[in-house]
Amino acid sequence: MSFKVIVLDPTEGCPASKIADEQIVADFKDEAAIMRLAEKCDVLTYEIELANSSALKQLEEKSYPVRPAPETLRIIQNKHRQKSFLKEHRIAVPDFELVKSEEHLHELCRKFGLPAVLKATEDSYDGRGNFVIKSGDDVHRAYEYFKGRQVMLEKFVPFTKEVSIMVARNPSGQIESFPVVENIHKNSILDTTIAPAQISRKVEQKAIRLAKRTMEVLHGAGIFGIEMFVTKKGDVLVNEIAPRVHNSGHYTNEACSVSQFEQHLRAVLDLPLAKPELLSPAVMINILGPEGFDGVYAVTGLDAMMKVPGAELYIYGKKVSKPCRKLGHITATGRTVKEALARAKKARNAITLVPATEAR
Repeated sequence: MSFKVIVLDPTEGCPASKIADEQIVADFKDEAAIMRLAEKCDVLTYEIELANSSALKQLEEKSYPVRPAPETLRIIQNKHRQKSFLKEHRIAVPDFELVKSEEHLHELCRKFGLPAVLKATEDSYDGRGNFVIKSGDDVHRAYEYFKGRQVMLEKFVPFTKEVSIMVARNPSGQIESFPVVENIHKNSILDTTIAPAQISRKVEQKAIRLAKRTMEVLHGAGIFGIEMFVTKKGDVLVNEIAPRVHNSGHYTNEACSVSQFEQHLRAVLDLPLAKPELLSPAVMINILGPEGFDGVYAVTGLDAMMKVPGAELYIYGKKVSKPCRKLGHITATGRTVKEALARAKKARNAITLVPATEAR
């Protein structure tokens, strides 16, 4: 689209800087740096929930276009605020309640039943802010784990599948959704996304309606990843919302008529949104930093990986590997979901992340 792109990131030489026209090196919450960015841009957007919503709100009040809106970010940044907002707008979510004390946590565990999920309300992602309480013996340890942080207890949903939808809305009010996909998590971190989700047409339509309704009440402008639970009865509940391009939407690069990235740009610039079509089944598998290693890394096994038909490798360019850090992903397409899944697994198993000193 030939736009000039300026990024703000605390890491000099961050992955985005390699393709951007300019980088401002500063913390995501640095108000002065955010103002410098705004003065250089026609439209501001963000790719991380840690962005400074209050600073962005001040910019919006000075007529700088910020999309999604700072108020949307403020709602989503706090999980209790997010769930409360959805509940107020009659969008189905799991039962939840703020925890006032350790004794109160015991009471809530009795009220909701076990297992239940204790969640930090802010600054948590990829499972880092979750603690599954499986028995009464876990309560003290869980409470101490989050000591000093605001937490809420959420009733455990015995889901049959976890699904998500990428859905975009522009300021003019046009809303377009991508296919419903199925997500498989390991240790609360997304491992695999399967497109399309293997669900009934009825459940699919419920999920799409719920996603579009969520975008309407949030007045979202941009692309959002909306994660949901599907229950045994076929009910669909919203789990979490990401106001940005999302891991579970990476398959759109190869498998859809428009990618989540292009759709996001269309949305924040108030251009007409494309109507996404799934061109072929696809599977995305994340590449995470291995346990027990923290440092500069290299990727081995590329020859074997490149021989897998329909498979594409993305390495993000993060300089350092850390345990469970998202460093890249593999997407594979196929004539069927089964074929795409087999190809994605074969491609993922072909590569290994090793310390750079061990690479040839």
